[in-house]
Amino acid sequence: MTEHVLTVAGVAVDTRHWIGGERVASAETFTDVSPIDGSILGEISRGTAMEAAAAVAAAKAAFPAWAATPRAERARILHAVADGVEKRLEELAVVETTDNGALLRSHRRGVMPRVAHNFRFFADWLLKLEHEDFETRGHTNHVSWDPAGPSVLITPWNAPLMLATWKVAPALAAGNTVVLKPAEWTPLTASLLADIAAEAGLPAGVLNVVQGYGSEIGDALTSHPDVRRISFTGSVPTAQRIAASAAVNLTPLSLELGGKSPLLVFADADLDLAVDLAVEQYDNAGQVCLAATRFLVEESVAEEFTRRFVEKAGQLTQGDPRDEATDIGPNIHPLQLEKIDGFVRRAIAAGARAVIGGHRKDGQYYAPTLLTDVAQDSEIVQEEVFGPVLTLQTFTTEDEAVHLANDTRFGLAATLATGDPERAERVTAQLVAGTVWTNCFFVRDLQAPFGGSRHSGVGREGGTWSFDFYCDVKNTVTAPNGWRNHG
Repeated sequence: MTEHVLTVAGVAVDTRHWIGGERVASAETFTDVSPIDGSILGEISRGTAMEAAAAVAAAKAAFPAWAATPRAERARILHAVADGVEKRLEELAVVETTDNGALLRSHRRGVMPRVAHNFRFFADWLLKLEHEDFETRGHTNHVSWDPAGPSVLITPWNAPLMLATWKVAPALAAGNTVVLKPAEWTPLTASLLADIAAEAGLPAGVLNVVQGYGSEIGDALTSHPDVRRISFTGSVPTAQRIAASAAVNLTPLSLELGGKSPLLVFADADLDLAVDLAVEQYDNAGQVCLAATRFLVEESVAEEFTRRFVEKAGQLTQGDPRDEATDIGPNIHPLQLEKIDGFVRRAIAAGARAVIGGHRKDGQYYAPTLLTDVAQDSEIVQEEVFGPVLTLQTFTTEDEAVHLANDTRFGLAATLATGDPERAERVTAQLVAGTVWTNCFFVRDLQAPFGGSRHSGVGREGGTWSFDFYCDVKNTVTAPNGWRNHG
């Protein structure tokens, strides 16, 4: 153990950056605090423009060799990283729960297995990535995916390692090198990932991890002329700053941003299913970008839907996320908790009624909340809260439901509950969203395109779409019988 290694839930975590295959400390640090009980986990190296530049330089130096590495070898190493994740799954789960407050049972059973799957999926997709050759007036067209170069990946705190590896895995599979900047509120599992990748044989400089505040190192990363791709998941204001910074070099961006997604419940829906889908929106204490936070319920069934929802939500257990019986844990940070409470207080002052919740609890916990009597143009309906706060509005016609669903600046996802397949087809065709779920929620396949419309994002990732972003897609056209006979 050294002064730069802290112990979290019995797991040793290095607090330094990972740059060029080495641990690098900064002169300054920032404090990492657990949202579970407010305890200080440790002091983390606080990056500056100097560390950002060093990480990009390391990624640039490692790029030619990694880009030239045969696909099969890149895939083999990514599978080895997945093996390392699975070997340390329990350690990753307990560290991430301690760091971000999400349910330990979810990390064990779903999130960390998904981290390993991210690497395996893109490793396997790489090996079958191809486009069938085609002819133009006898000429052969051949499409290829060339590695683009060093990629800066900036990731959020609500699902730190899963969302980081959703970007890291395809970027590495594509032959790019990576500078990963994790959220400052949840830096720990990114550090563990660096260890796992090194143990799996990923060459030095191919993956770099720099920690710190976006306001201090973000521009140094996103405006760097040697960066060829930027992928960001987070808020709209931060994305706007990143886009402005990247514009200097015309660096391509992939942005997955906020949401204010609707859940449309029609009178012909299975109400028990609809209520189950509705209560599921409290997952991860409401800190899910895809969450359907706006319930739009047909007026004739709204009273019964609300009654069943209140009963079902009342069965949820809120508390320590390390307890198997807990359904809802804490919110990530005092600043976020204050933001959530501010939204609710302003909504109630404007006339909204809290059917359940509407208040803070001890520590960093916010009571699961449902607000009614909200206006379509109100802040609580139009702006992303990112906490366990839902709203309910009613409609009388299908056209009204679609209008309400689309009447925000966002377009990340939508969920629809109906017993009529023809209605489902009509409505989903009109919804502005990157993903629409019908009579289900959060069914995600990595081969599907993922992203948002309007202010919910730019671009799509997943399957071949990820390689389209992380690569320079090239078309090579060859003339027929054009080869000289050299004798």
